[in-house]
Amino acid sequence: MRSDRAAVFARELRGELTDAESILWRHLRDRRLAGLKFGRQVAIGASIADFVCFEAKLVVEADGGQHADNPKDVRRDAFFASQGFRTLRIWNIDIQGNLEGVLDTIENAAREKPGAG
Repeated sequence: MRSDRAAVFARELRGELTDAESILWRHLRDRRLAGLKFGRQVAIGASIADFVCFEAKLVVEADGGQHADNPKDVRRDAFFASQGFRTLRIWNIDIQGNLEGVLDTIENAAREKPGAG
């Protein structure tokens, strides 16, 4: 499901989380969000997901302004979808200013049945 090159790059990224990713990771790690298991900077094929819950087939991307209308992100989302994952994009400003709402959104998305919504 992942390429060796992407796995090495993902490992490197784990040590370089953005402030927003770091905040979010504190709440997703160790099954802290509703018992859901998330990984961070996970290689899926040649792409790297910021956070992924394999049980829910959910990718969570923490995005800054550089991701607005980004064609590369559209292709990555399509790739994740082709692998059976739904992608939830969360703005960094929301993580920093509305963390409770962000966590509720992630939990609800993880609880959604695939194909619903």
